[in-house]
Amino acid sequence: MSTAEILEKLEQFGINAKGFEKSSDVSNNNDWKSSIKRPPKDRRLKTADVTRTKGNEFEDFCLKRELLMGIFEKGWEYPSPIQEASIPVALSGQDIMARAKNGTGKTGAYSIPILERMDVKSENIQALIVVPTRELALQTSQICIELSKHLNVKVMVTTGGTDLKDDIVNLSSVVHLVVATPGRILDLMDKNIADMSHCNTIVLDEADKLLSHDFKGILDKVFSFLPENRQIMLFSATFPTSLESFLNKYMKSPYQINLMEELTLLGVTQYYAYVQEKQKVHCLNTLFRKLQINQSIIFCNSTQRVELLAKKITELGYSCYYIHSKMAQAHRNRVFHDFRQGFCRNLVCSDLLTRGIDIQSVNVVVNFDFPRNAETYLHRIGRSGRFGHLGIAINMVTYEDRHTLARIEQELATVIHPIPKNVDPKLYVADFQMDVDQATESKKKE
Repeated sequence: MSTAEILEKLEQFGINAKGFEKSSDVSNNNDWKSSIKRPPKDRRLKTADVTRTKGNEFEDFCLKRELLMGIFEKGWEYPSPIQEASIPVALSGQDIMARAKNGTGKTGAYSIPILERMDVKSENIQALIVVPTRELALQTSQICIELSKHLNVKVMVTTGGTDLKDDIVNLSSVVHLVVATPGRILDLMDKNIADMSHCNTIVLDEADKLLSHDFKGILDKVFSFLPENRQIMLFSATFPTSLESFLNKYMKSPYQINLMEELTLLGVTQYYAYVQEKQKVHCLNTLFRKLQINQSIIFCNSTQRVELLAKKITELGYSCYYIHSKMAQAHRNRVFHDFRQGFCRNLVCSDLLTRGIDIQSVNVVVNFDFPRNAETYLHRIGRSGRFGHLGIAINMVTYEDRHTLARIEQELATVIHPIPKNVDPKLYVADFQMDVDQATESKKKE
């Protein structure tokens, strides 16, 4: 409807439209979009994990222009299904329990409404995002910083393994949003360093891990420092049986979102190779030679095996980093940062990096050691095929692993195929994953 038609309608109802034309022209002015520095468009095909939406756009959520600018400058064009389902509910202040696959945009689903509702004039901490690992905390805080770059929202990240003095200094200034691991934020609360009395929103990302025995008791203490009337949002790919007691104790009729018709990512093709233990390195060398790897993550079941395998890969002549939980935090941060920047092609790790870590250039995941349970398997293979892109997961399976393989297939209702002699590059190589527009454009050039 044009401005003239709107004015006519207003006059019909006896509404004074003076000044409306001017304000309407301003609101319809899209000049601000032309100043946005968008990254190059990602032309790779995306699966229905992130494209099966109702057709909403970010602007349909009535977000602040400054936040929209941050969203578009991140290269996010349209909300994914989990974002489309979560953002309007989160903006209303209702509790949310959302179940969606890894790599489908869960971080944006809670960070966008948090930033939209943030009062930057206040000097209080208004929201807390709790995640289970230090690497995920760093990644999540960086996303929040990038989204809020035009909002003047002050974001702080705090994790174990870092100097408490740094947190004291940071909290002496204005902080609006804290991203933290459970133990560290509880320590700051216990010592009266972090005042959470005005923190009206808390997010538990990777909630299944946070509600497990690993963090038993810590979250109860964290919640004791929060206001009684707070919004709680849980996001995870899976939820444990312990969730029911948490719901009854802390949440108020949460809005439930379940986008898990199938557990595994549609874009990840899964293979297994039967090998003897002594053949694994040779098998890995063959994969390196035959596959078109952009970046790969290779999982082992122990920190000792991580270091040994990384050494052998380097001896074979391939670039390789390694990371595990027993390394110093500063070293872990450097490895994680450099791998994300593409300084190295292959990363060997323990299950430290199975949760939430988003490196979209990873197109191959290798389980050098087959995981012991379906949950770990699901999180590991979810490091490829991020945000609807295509990737492959290759499992090295010994005779002793055969029953675990069958059980995981059954529990996840998925199929893990025997690896063929030649893996179709269309399943995981970006050059073969052009969208329709790009394909048409290429034909014109020909």
